[in-house]
Amino acid sequence: MLPFSSLFPEISMGLASLLAHKLRSLLTMLGMIFGVGAVVAMLSITAGAQKEMMSYIDLLGVNNIIIEAREAVDRNELQARRAVSPGLTFRDFRAISENVPGLEALTPRKRFKPQKLLPRATQEVPLLIGVEPQFLHINNLTVVEGRFFDEEDNRESAPVCVLGQGAKVSLLGYEPAVGKYVKVNDVWLQVIGVLAPQATAGTQLEQLEVASSNELILAPLNTVMRRFEDPNSYLKDEIDGIYIRVAAGTDSIETANVVSAILAATHKDAGDFTVTVPAGLLEQKRRTQFIFSIVMICIAGISLLVGGIGIMNIMLATVLERTREIGIRRAIGARQSDIIRQFLTEAVMISILGGLIGIAFGFTLSRVIAAAAGWSTVVTTASIAVAFGVSVGIGLLFGIYPAVQAAKLDPIEAIRYE
Repeated sequence: MLPFSSLFPEISMGLASLLAHKLRSLLTMLGMIFGVGAVVAMLSITAGAQKEMMSYIDLLGVNNIIIEAREAVDRNELQARRAVSPGLTFRDFRAISENVPGLEALTPRKRFKPQKLLPRATQEVPLLIGVEPQFLHINNLTVVEGRFFDEEDNRESAPVCVLGQGAKVSLLGYEPAVGKYVKVNDVWLQVIGVLAPQATAGTQLEQLEVASSNELILAPLNTVMRRFEDPNSYLKDEIDGIYIRVAAGTDSIETANVVSAILAATHKDAGDFTVTVPAGLLEQKRRTQFIFSIVMICIAGISLLVGGIGIMNIMLATVLERTREIGIRRAIGARQSDIIRQFLTEAVMISILGGLIGIAFGFTLSRVIAAAAGWSTVVTTASIAVAFGVSVGIGLLFGIYPAVQAAKLDPIEAIRYE
């Protein structure tokens, strides 16, 4: 293997050739610039989507199963559903807890949108949800101030609540919140705890609204059921959701199938509920993103291929222009390997410079896409390395043929060439 210092003459000659034809060199690099930029931008979109998807799954819990009630929007729809199904009820909750193996924890859920709130929220009005104490464990939440409500609070329907970080700031500011009170509708609730901030990822997945716990007011389930009255309660199911955490080693997808079968039997296939398995969503999204990545990389690869063809074309033209120079070098002792190395170095330098500019272009393009489309984009070191490595590889691949053609020239004929 040749030492790097032995390449200095070829590098200097290559730079001199590129600088002697600045516009031609720039036009030759454009294919590589656009190709590398497209690869970096497309991979940044994929990485951003993957990061966002993982944040959604973290909110849902990868070992969890989430049951959501599809509540009626008007009285006619309600009557049609109630003719065949009672909706999501505590009876369903008991049937699941008693008949489905491998469950670690589960809790019903009842939620309300407060009509009145004191102190007034400085941002969007937080949602009030009633759950059992297992909710903390099911969703891997952490209390950073005070405590979470317990079984005794739930049994006694205690007027207490735990605030998400966003709800706490919106209602009570940045001062300690434990011991203070918030008035939800006509009920005063004492704040006994505050949850740790959670990464926000509001989105919609298969009709499941994913909301961060930051914007929630959590209260014991019995407190919500007994102390609050929803004016539209006639349209609501007895409970509107069930959170389930499966035990370690239990297949959450198979467990979800069992849960769906139980609910389908009791609801007589009314279609008034959904069962969401975050693990299944994650696998589905990964497959979709993999296909998307392949398509995008193929599109970007076409740009790189065009760039490689441009390099080969310009290098063949350069060989013709410098035929006399090649003949003189061969006549004074240059070997065929020296000629190959000279032109191959020049081709690689075009691809390297084009790749470096393309990386900057791809980074800028990813920021523009994020700002214009509102997508999350993440430029990773791996995407930069892949794009740059491919550009250098294409420079080598498409530079070999012109370099070999230059080395095969007959020295005598090359010197006579005009």
